[in-house]
Amino acid sequence: MLTSLRKQEGFTLIELMIVVAIIGILAAIAIPNFIAYQAKSKQAEAKVALGAIFTSAVAFQAETAPQTYAPSAIGLIGYTPSGNPRYSFWYAVDAAVGGPGPGTPTVFPGAPAVVAGSCNTGVAPATGATVAASPTGFTTGAIGNVDGDVACDEWFMNDQRSLTNTKNDVSATT
Repeated sequence: MLTSLRKQEGFTLIELMIVVAIIGILAAIAIPNFIAYQAKSKQAEAKVALGAIFTSAVAFQAETAPQTYAPSAIGLIGYTPSGNPRYSFWYAVDAAVGGPGPGTPTVFPGAPAVVAGSCNTGVAPATGATVAASPTGFTTGAIGNVDGDVACDEWFMNDQRSLTNTKNDVSATT
């Protein structure tokens, strides 16, 4: 009788509990990293859009006489975000084409709705740089929320195509 009980095969409860504990530890490590990688991938929207705004601003400057980066209306730049953007994109507008600058920061049409208790995408980004345009150069900006908290993600690109992330929502805690 004892020999027949000893030949039974299977897992004990302790072995199963150890496996569940190991899976729980791995999940506790993997899930926060996965969420951070998702947020970083959402930042690509700002990078691509600012690159498109750069291209549009350079084309505007080349086609305008006298040459200038400062438009009198945001539509003259020729950029419109597509889809449902997470960011609002900003460019400075002067009263007249070729105004002296720095101009008034103006949002491109199609900006996301401002959500209460979240990052305010209805104001131009202002951490570390300023959205501005003049006859000789420009700085365009993007502000958005990539992970649903109150921290904003702010990006800037200038006429030298220098891209900077002055306020990072992925690493921010508030």
